[in-house]
Amino acid sequence: MTNSQQVQYAGFGIRFLASLLDTFFLALPVGIVIYIISGGAWFDFATYQQNLQMAMSGNIHALDQQPQTSLTWELIFEIAVLVVTIIFWKQFKGATPGKKVLHIKIVDAKSFKDISNTQAITRSLGYIPSILLLGLGFLIIIFRKDKRSLHDLLANTAVIHTED
Repeated sequence: MTNSQQVQYAGFGIRFLASLLDTFFLALPVGIVIYIISGGAWFDFATYQQNLQMAMSGNIHALDQQPQTSLTWELIFEIAVLVVTIIFWKQFKGATPGKKVLHIKIVDAKSFKDISNTQAITRSLGYIPSILLLGLGFLIIIFRKDKRSLHDLLANTAVIHTED
């Protein structure tokens, strides 16, 4: 693809669905491994269970006591997800498992070729301002013709439909 007229940009809905799939394919398995490695020190699972039971019984105080979490293990989890995501982007030429299943991928916004390592890292770090701006960094996808998010703009990337 060299001409932007041939490109079909991936919209908010399919990108959101890909993110949900990646939660199950990437973040959940990484989270389980990190939890096991931490020996349960990452977060207080017992308090989560207690809060869930209280909420299911209709107790309005279910969220009064928040579980203790380890910032160190949370940071390890976030870095691990970032590394695994970048590995998938490289292995699947711009696609995580969720994007691969839905036939979309991340490309350079101008050349429509594979993204560089710098773009991958910039794009990943670009999620931070996208989230901190109350999700507006993601919602701009809806309003832009090229369906680019804030993290796409920062990394000079785009998400497009693939032919396979």
